[in-house]
Amino acid sequence: MIRLKRAYDQPSDQDGIRVLVDRLWPRGLHKSDAMIDLWLKEIAPTGELRKWFSHDREKWDDFKKRYKEELDVNIQHVQKILDIAKESDITLLYSAKDNKFNNAVVLKGYLEERLNKPFE
Repeated sequence: MIRLKRAYDQPSDQDGIRVLVDRLWPRGLHKSDAMIDLWLKEIAPTGELRKWFSHDREKWDDFKKRYKEELDVNIQHVQKILDIAKESDITLLYSAKDNKFNNAVVLKGYLEERLNKPFE
């Protein structure tokens, strides 16, 4: 199972492997307190795409499309998360305040599709 959670939220036993999927470390979160198993910043949107989106909901559809295109060419890091998800529960951690319009939401959907439809 793939879950989503803000990096600032309290860790729980149900989290499984906790993977930070942001390019930047969450502000104000001490690494010693984060309980993050893996920081996979390479799977996050490029800095250019992240800055362009800037959590503007009007850009959401375009952001999703462009981020999925980035993921399509980032097979190595996508596969790393898929391999973990096949063996264990996984929680994708993000720092955005908006829990519906952020990169982790797009990534979760993308990964769930790929679990059932491997790369060709």
